[in-house]
Amino acid sequence: MFEFQNIYNLLTLLNYLFALAIIFLERRNVAATWAWLMVLLFLPGIGFILYLLIGKTLNGRRIKAMKDETREEFNAVSRQQTEQIELGVMHYVDPAMEAYHDMMHMNLMSGRYSVLTQDNQVEIFTDGRSKFNSLFAAIREAKRYIHLQYYIVRADSLGQELIHLLTQKAQEGVEVRLLYDDVGSYGLHKPLLQPLIDAGGMAAAFFPSRIRYLNLRLNYRNHRKVAIIDGKWGFIGGFNVGDEYLGLDPRLGSWRDTHLKLEGSAVKVLQVHFIMDWNRTYAPAIRYETQYFPVDVHPQGVGMQIVSSGPHSGRQQIKNAYIKMIHSAKRSVCIQSPYFVPDESLLNALKMAALSGVDVKVMIPDRPDHFFVFWASRSYLGELLENGVRCYLYEDGFLHAKTLVIDGKVASVGTANIDIRSFKLNFEINAFIYDTTTAGKLEELFAADLLHSRELTLDSYRKRSYISQMKESVARLLSPLL
Repeated sequence: MFEFQNIYNLLTLLNYLFALAIIFLERRNVAATWAWLMVLLFLPGIGFILYLLIGKTLNGRRIKAMKDETREEFNAVSRQQTEQIELGVMHYVDPAMEAYHDMMHMNLMSGRYSVLTQDNQVEIFTDGRSKFNSLFAAIREAKRYIHLQYYIVRADSLGQELIHLLTQKAQEGVEVRLLYDDVGSYGLHKPLLQPLIDAGGMAAAFFPSRIRYLNLRLNYRNHRKVAIIDGKWGFIGGFNVGDEYLGLDPRLGSWRDTHLKLEGSAVKVLQVHFIMDWNRTYAPAIRYETQYFPVDVHPQGVGMQIVSSGPHSGRQQIKNAYIKMIHSAKRSVCIQSPYFVPDESLLNALKMAALSGVDVKVMIPDRPDHFFVFWASRSYLGELLENGVRCYLYEDGFLHAKTLVIDGKVASVGTANIDIRSFKLNFEINAFIYDTTTAGKLEELFAADLLHSRELTLDSYRKRSYISQMKESVARLLSPLL
């Protein structure tokens, strides 16, 4: 009895110490602070372990070490474009894009390397087979280098096929680098990668665990999905590497995602972000050599800014760009996200747009892959419905697309979900597209998805069961931690 009392007293003391640390030292936002205090209060001991795994913030020294590198050539272009926008002399390939000059200016000022490129060609993929067929074809044509970065690389059929193909290219003398997240790709063990390494290729984990199965930086993941082949082709979007992304998971069914294949100067910007992420690992660093940035002349095409964000930056660049887009809407806002856990600022932006007469539509999956996030997402829909936002539940498999389309004129496709984790904790990257043709295609894809979706009305939402309401309430209270 005496030993039990000592253990209880120790857990109570630890709870108090961590509560004080959360309140006075870490300077979290109010919602996250209260959420962690609840966890520590109701789950003593377990809450302490959870805090160590997913609650600790990056320390100041680590953040300083991770600050984006400065590349003067990109900084010079960024300064020049900022001045041109301020003076009103920027030339836009699509004249309709002049209306979004303030958004371009914000991205230039807040996100390093978010330069505007207007010579891009864009191909859109919505299913995994077409995306990976195109990626594998580009890899087979590679002559100089292949740079791949994925949050998840499974050790299943698709993952093995990719690694086998990369091994073949490495044997041909092509530089191959595969960057994966240590937590997202937890099943990707060294024996599977060894043939690639033996062939001269390289593989590196982002934020690897020093102790197997125990990663104290669990909360900060690299969620980016990027591929660059010979500086000619770039890929960005929502697809990871795994059989479920081909629709082969019987629980989730068909997989609806959005991914882009790029040609043009935006590929060089993707290359910069890949190099910075690679150089944050323990692998030999990549130098900024000219071979990684070939000088090619591309015809005028799609305008685009590549914007990244992460916990090492306090600006939440992608979230701010989302909000800026929503505030610019005059006719429509179309949002697709598998996880919908917005913070107050984005939630208010959506409500204000709807109350202003803008047709705001939000689409999320009708089936979960993570139950807690699923119920948290549902909890926000009622508030949107009460303010005139139309909400849809996608029923034809699992919806994993992260797209935002405004007025059929500007759009965003990338890796960032509409959730607090993507905005503050994950390393994310999105393409912000200034082109009526491409945005129009994405809007048409959204309209096609409506045919496979069920509209959630305010009346039906209010009639949901008490059990559902309880699940949503608990999930929403803890949503700042998700």
